[in-house]
Amino acid sequence: MHCEFEIANCEIQFQIRNFKFQIMNSLFDLTNKIAIVTGGGRGLGRAIAIGLAQFGADVALVARTQSELEITAREIEKEGRRALIYPADVSKKADIEKIVSDVVAQWGRIDILVNNAGVDAASPALDYSEDDWDFVLDVNLKGYFLFAQACAREMKKTGGGAIINNSSICGDVAVKNIVAYNASKGGVNMLTRTLAVEWAPYNIRVNAFSPAYMEAFMPGAASEHDEKKEQAIRELTPLGRRGKPEELVGPVVFLASNASSYVTGEVLMVDGGWTAK
Repeated sequence: MHCEFEIANCEIQFQIRNFKFQIMNSLFDLTNKIAIVTGGGRGLGRAIAIGLAQFGADVALVARTQSELEITAREIEKEGRRALIYPADVSKKADIEKIVSDVVAQWGRIDILVNNAGVDAASPALDYSEDDWDFVLDVNLKGYFLFAQACAREMKKTGGGAIINNSSICGDVAVKNIVAYNASKGGVNMLTRTLAVEWAPYNIRVNAFSPAYMEAFMPGAASEHDEKKEQAIRELTPLGRRGKPEELVGPVVFLASNASSYVTGEVLMVDGGWTAK
């Protein structure tokens, strides 16, 4: 009898643990969700797109370079999920509207948008050109708004969704010689809060994640192979290193899933402690 009791007790404990696991797993489950990831061809965008697929989402990828998009798409398909690719300019309204329309036509709706595409142009502010200013703001801020606007119109029709913007510590702290980038990311933070307030009645949540220096290349950025710069990054980051692209997957999945169902208008710092210091 004692042995039978122990076996029954073990089975009950297993069932309880399994039930708790299922509850926790369902919080982050993105099965059959439809996501768009801009800048999804490489770096942070590739890691985020594959991460969304690993949690069950089908992902439409947007970037300038088709060959890079194809690589990411193959990785998503290895996870058993569907992928669409769109070589496009994310600062062009016509390109954005065409992409959103096509995703809805093929997959029926849009549940998640990750505005991730980003560029930089490094120069002292006194020498900064108007072309560089327009280039950075058009991609990093105007493109974010236009994509969010186009997706929100579709999300409103289907009961809501999650929009997630890639910001930066540069939206909160000033880094020299990248004035347009700093301004664009400060704009992304306020854009995130404003859209969250306006679109909350439609059950559209809008949040951002804010990385520090990551192990990824950004077009137009200053040299990433300077040992003095690397030493400074290590000293200024309490965790003592750059972030890895895959370390953004957890924060993005959190913001995309039911785990953050009561979170909107927030900028989540993913910076190794940089801004705390």
